[in-house]
Amino acid sequence: MRNGNKIRKRSPSMRPVISTIIPVYQEGEAINQVIRHLRSIEEGICCEIIVVDGHSDGNTLSAIEDGAVIRIRSTKGRGCQMNAGAQAARGDILLFLHADTLLPQDALSRIISIMENRAFAGGAFSLRINANPFFFRVIERLTVLRARLTRIPYGDQGIFIRRDYFRKIGGYREMPILEDVDLMRRIRKRGDRIVLLPEPILTSSRRWDRNGLLRTTLRNRIIMVLYNLGIKPERLLRFYS
Repeated sequence: MRNGNKIRKRSPSMRPVISTIIPVYQEGEAINQVIRHLRSIEEGICCEIIVVDGHSDGNTLSAIEDGAVIRIRSTKGRGCQMNAGAQAARGDILLFLHADTLLPQDALSRIISIMENRAFAGGAFSLRINANPFFFRVIERLTVLRARLTRIPYGDQGIFIRRDYFRKIGGYREMPILEDVDLMRRIRKRGDRIVLLPEPILTSSRRWDRNGLLRTTLRNRIIMVLYNLGIKPERLLRFYS
């Protein structure tokens, strides 16, 4: 036992169905909560959890309590980190999850059920922000509406995709930001389909809390407008920081 939580062991001979890849950078305070939540919703499904640390010290990896978690160090940047995790993954389905985000209770079984339909290359969940102010409900609804109209969900919606398909299209491009948007655009350009599940994924409000609700919302909209006008992500990074 460690901190009252039993550490589960996985047999190396068991091939996982889903590989959950969590890119992290100084997430020592949050990482064990998301891992414990993932373990609590496995429901007999064989899964593996891969945490990819972009910090040179690997300080998030050293904070992990679950001994079965696969730990990888990588160059900083979500695209680089998620590609490194995908390279190590053994599951047929890749699930990319932010460290401050919790899946719905039946998420893994829903993903497997959807991916049994070969018509879909992947998918994502709806969005729920872990905060009470009404304006967050507006952000959630606009995010879901935008994703349904454009077929481009964001990374904090829990993107999942077939491993063979992910490798076929070249994975994430190693961009400083907007790697999730780029991936979804390439899928759409190929004419392949993704599914947007109605079940909400719960993400932290910390980025809005840190930078201000209105400022963060306006910043994100401006970045997307400029990106759609052809401004390179490398130039947009200064707005994001």
